[in-house]
Amino acid sequence: MGFSRKKTKNPIAAIGKTALSLKSDVTGALALLFDTVKWIVTGPFTRRSSQKGSIFHQMVFAGVESVIIVFFISLFTGIVIAMQSAYQLQQLGAVIYVAPMVSISMARELGPVFTALVVAGRVGSAISAELGTMKVSEQIEALETLAIDPVRFLVVPRFLALLIMVPCLTLMSNLVGILGGLIVGVFNLQINVFRYITFSFDMLTWKDVWTGLVKSGAFAIAISMISCYVGLNTTGGAEGVGKSTTRSVVVSFIMIVLIDCVLTGIFFFSNM
Repeated sequence: MGFSRKKTKNPIAAIGKTALSLKSDVTGALALLFDTVKWIVTGPFTRRSSQKGSIFHQMVFAGVESVIIVFFISLFTGIVIAMQSAYQLQQLGAVIYVAPMVSISMARELGPVFTALVVAGRVGSAISAELGTMKVSEQIEALETLAIDPVRFLVVPRFLALLIMVPCLTLMSNLVGILGGLIVGVFNLQINVFRYITFSFDMLTWKDVWTGLVKSGAFAIAISMISCYVGLNTTGGAEGVGKSTTRSVVVSFIMIVLIDCVLTGIFFFSNM
C-alpha cells in the first residue's frame, strides 16, 4: 500500500512569486496614477458631469457623508488624549499642558491618520466594490466599446474628490479633537475656557498644521489609487469583488501607516 506525499511549497519560489506580484501591482498603480494626472491636466469635466459618477457627487459621498463618523471618532480621540495626559501631568503640576498636547497630537498625527483610516474603510471599500462589480459584469469593456476612457470617467472624479475632501475632513477632525480635549479640561480639570483655548493655539505652530494637511493629501492619493486599481483588476465574479474590497482596505491601512511613518521622519526628524 503506497502513501501519497503532500507536495511541499518551495519557500524561495513563494517569496519570488510574491515579489513579482508586488512589483506588478506597484507598477500598475503608478501607471494608473500617471494616467489619472494626464486626464486631470487635459480636463476631466464632460457633459456627463451631472451624472452619478461626477466629481461633485463623489465629493458629497466621500466628504459630506463621512462627517458624522469623523466627528465622533475625533471627539472621543481628543477626550481620551486629554484624560490620559492629564493623569501624568497632574502629578507634575503642569495640567495646563494638556491643551497643547491635544492640539499638537491631533494636527500632526491623529487627525490625518484617523480621518484617512475612516475614509479608507468607508469610501475606499465602496470604490473597490463598485468598480469591481462593473469589471466582472463587463461594464468597463462596454465603456471602452463606446470610446469612453474608464480612467477619465471613473477614476479621475474619485481621485479629485478624495484629494479635496480628505484634507477638509482632517481640518474638521483637528478642531473637533481640540473640542474633545476642551470638554475634559474645563469640566474635569477645572481649566478656564479662555485660557485653555489660548494655550492650545499659542503652542500650535503653522508647521504642525500644514504637515498634517500634506499627510492627508498623500493618504488621499494612496487610498484612491489603491481602491481604483484593485477594483479595475477584479476577477472571479461576486467572490472576487468581496476579496478585492477586503484587499483594498487592508493595503490602504498598511500604506497609510507606512506613508505616515515616512513623512513624519522627513518633517520632524530630518534636517530638511
